[in-house]
This record gives sequence, C-alpha cells and structure tokens, in this order.
Amino acid sequence: MTTLFRSYIDRRHFILLFPVLFFFSNLGAQVKTEKSKDPDNMPRPRDVKVLEEHEDKNGNLVRTIQYFQGREKITETETIRADIGLHRPINPDTLNKDSVVVIVNKSRYNLEVYYKRKKIRSYKAVFGPKPMENKKMAGDRCTPEGWFLIKTKNPNSKYNKFMLLNYPNDSSIAHFNELKANGTVPRSAQIGGDVGIHGIWKGGDDMIEKGVCWTDGCVALKNKDVDELYTFISVGTKVFIRK
Repeated sequence: MTTLFRSYIDRRHFILLFPVLFFFSNLGAQVKTEKSKDPDNMPRPRDVKVLEEHEDKNGNLVRTIQYFQGREKITETETIRADIGLHRPINPDTLNKDSVVVIVNKSRYNLEVYYKRKKIRSYKAVFGPKPMENKKMAGDRCTPEGWFLIKTKNPNSKYNKFMLLNYPNDSSIAHFNELKANGTVPRSAQIGGDVGIHGIWKGGDDMIEKGVCWTDGCVALKNKDVDELYTFISVGTKVFIRK
C-alpha cells in the first residue's frame, strides 16, 4: 500500500508540474527562435576610405569608397541626393498612418517618406554590398525589390529598431520560382527572409554617412533617422523598394 500510495503521489506531482514545465520549455524555445532571427550578422566594415567624391550637374554628391568586410575588399560608388535631410513639419501623434508610404531608392541610397502623396522626409540609407541587384535567394545579401508591407515592429533590436517586411510575399515567391525554373538559381536554393528596415550599432552612424553597404540585404538608416521613421509607420504600412 505504501508503494502504491507513493506512486500515486508522484503521478499527481507530475500532473501538477507538467503545465509549468511546458511553459518554461516553450519560453526557452521562443527565446531561441527570436535570437536566431537576428538580421545582418556580417562582420562590421573596417578601414573605410573615401577614394574620390564630386558633385554632379544636379548638385548630388557622387562618392567612391573602399573598405574591408571580413577578408573581402569592397569598392562602391554611390550618388547621395541633394535633398537628403528633407524635414517638413509633421506631428506623428496626429498623423494618419494609413496615408504613409515609404519609398526606398537603392540607386540614390535613400529612403523617402510620403504622406498624402507629399514627400515629408528623405533619409540616407545603405544596403548589402550589391545594392543594384534584386534579391534572388537566401545568402546573396541583396535587397529585394517590389511592393511590401511592414509585418512587425521591434523597438529593442540589436540595431536599435527593426521593422520587418513581409518578404517573401506572393510576388517574391513567383519571382523566385521563375528563377529556379530557368536555372538562374540552384534547385536547392532557398528564398530567404528576415528582411527589414533598421538602424545600426551604437556609434556606427558614420557607416551610413559614408555609404558603406554592409547589411545582409536589409535597409539600414542612421539611428536618429530610424527612431523618427519608427514613429511614422505602423504594421501594414506600404514600402516600395526599387533600383
């Protein structure tokens, strides 16, 4: 009887403890999943040099830079629009966020915010090391092009703030399948994900200013700019990315 009674007690304890164990095991799994989704895990750029810069006929700054990322030596030429830093008075608290559209111009190295079809902001932006290429597959470090929506907002990203895009969406999947069908990407290729808009590590704004394209395909802004952008947009905001 004593053995049976102890067995009964042990079973009752297990039944009572099971929900608690299940909760903590799930919590651990969630933490691990969130950690594994951190974007842009490439080494930080180093030895950044401005090789040459001049103004074009439209007053835009054309700059050629060179830097190392890991063992790779990268040389890039960028055009910085003359209207970078556009700042029209707007109160984010009274702004109708359904009327906000974000346009990312990869060839101009900028991100523009439109409110009711009027441009209210223009921020300097950088991408991966091949900004003029559309994303083909996971690991190519290219920024996808087309229309997207803001899927989630994370105010506590390791890159200050992170706004996840709904990549891959239906259009991206169709493009990827077409590339697979014509042999442009391998049969074993994956489409990738975790693409968004974010800031940079503390003290890293100079990388944005110089136009160092260091990301894995995300759009990176200066921290003060991503702080402001974060107040303008919401989940569902439309984002158009183009060359």
